[in-house]
Amino acid sequence: MAILRGIRPEEVLQHCEVLIDAGFRAIEIPLNSPQALSSVQASVQAFGKDIWIGAGTVLHCAQVTQLAACATRFIVTPNTDPDIIAAASTHGLYSCIGCMSASEALRALQAGANALKIFPAGPLGPKYISALKAVLPANIPLYAVGGITPQNIAAYLAAGCIGAGLGSDLYQAGQSPEQTLQGAKAFVAAYQAALPAETSR
Repeated sequence: MAILRGIRPEEVLQHCEVLIDAGFRAIEIPLNSPQALSSVQASVQAFGKDIWIGAGTVLHCAQVTQLAACATRFIVTPNTDPDIIAAASTHGLYSCIGCMSASEALRALQAGANALKIFPAGPLGPKYISALKAVLPANIPLYAVGGITPQNIAAYLAAGCIGAGLGSDLYQAGQSPEQTLQGAKAFVAAYQAALPAETSR
């Protein structure tokens, strides 16, 4: 999942397009980006039938309502808030809920979270993911977010994550679409190399 933190409405479609061309099928636009809802709306209208467009850094239930009106597919939070999880469920949005500890993770699941965002994954490391996964239901999707690079993504997948949220190592505010494409290709190659042979074809 590509995280376009800091993206502006006038440039979002170009970056989404190169990410899709590189193979990405989920793009998150954090709500602390400039005019984030405009970027979400434009991206959903242009690409929402083909890929998942969602919003991150969702902190308030009112934001969930706004995103549902934009036909957003998913929300991502940095923290565990049962009220936001309930709001996402009410509006039929897939929720990827930020957590770090086992207590936060289980609280998110009890509230109805669809997936867990382990954050900040980079400082915690793959061994932490493995230890946490041992006490969670086996079927719960885990995503590593924060500090994920093409060099370490394989270790997080091996530890039990099904994917990752890719932030500053993929996109930084103001960079060109060409830079985004280069980063996207590096991540896609690393991800595919980490998959078992039968699933990477």
